[in-house]
Amino acid sequence: MALGCVPGVAAAVALVLCAYGVERAAGSDGGASAVARTAPAFQAPRPVILPRAVWLGGSAREQPPPRYDDTVVAVFIHHTDSPNGYDCADAPGIIRALYEGQTAGRDWDDLGYNFVVDRCGTIYEGRAGGTDRPVTGAHTQGFNHRSTGIAALGTFSAGVEVPEEMLRSIAELSAWKLGTSGTDPRGQVRLVSSNGGSRYAAGTIATLHAVAAHSDGYMTDCPGAALKARLPDIRTLAARIQGRESTEQAIRKDTRDDPQTVLKQNVTQNEEQNP
Repeated sequence: MALGCVPGVAAAVALVLCAYGVERAAGSDGGASAVARTAPAFQAPRPVILPRAVWLGGSAREQPPPRYDDTVVAVFIHHTDSPNGYDCADAPGIIRALYEGQTAGRDWDDLGYNFVVDRCGTIYEGRAGGTDRPVTGAHTQGFNHRSTGIAALGTFSAGVEVPEEMLRSIAELSAWKLGTSGTDPRGQVRLVSSNGGSRYAAGTIATLHAVAAHSDGYMTDCPGAALKARLPDIRTLAARIQGRESTEQAIRKDTRDDPQTVLKQNVTQNEEQNP
């Protein structure tokens, strides 16, 4: 069974280094010492998240303390590159096998993903540190800071159907995590690459989707063509869960009182009707 969606030995080595702390978090207190800020206007409720104990049991390995960033402004979507035909009751055992493969097989310090979602839409806490805190993961080389990694349990290459329950839960989780920083899931964010092994040289400021594919930051096929094709749907749903207007509503609201814009729209409509 494949144990992750990062291809190649070089990528595995780089992520191991990341897991051991070569990439440093912006702060060790998760922003707790920062001056209190006004709550973001658009937030989302915390979805139900099953704790690590559900899948980890007594298999926990000794590991260093979690690392934290100051906030979460981006979500990277992954797939675990593992079989799809599982019963959802077996998901905890599959996640435990992923954990054992990464910690014992690859000598990582913990599961790389912050969260794992199974095909029934059940959300599991992944990497240790607290689901409500900006835990620095080990999921997207170069862009683990100020982001969270959500892994879809399975393989979603071209032609594979992505369960709607899974998509819904990924959107709910994305809406909640991005809402803590007031980030619009449909928008773009600027992240600094911390590792030249990514698509961007170390120190480069990259503009990426707030809900991005693993392949947007790293040379990989993850999260698979089928799941990547559904990211626009996830962004739209996540924005709706945050209580944001649809893009069409926002455009109408911004332009309805602008005479020049209305005039241009009328001219365009007339041209389309009378070519």
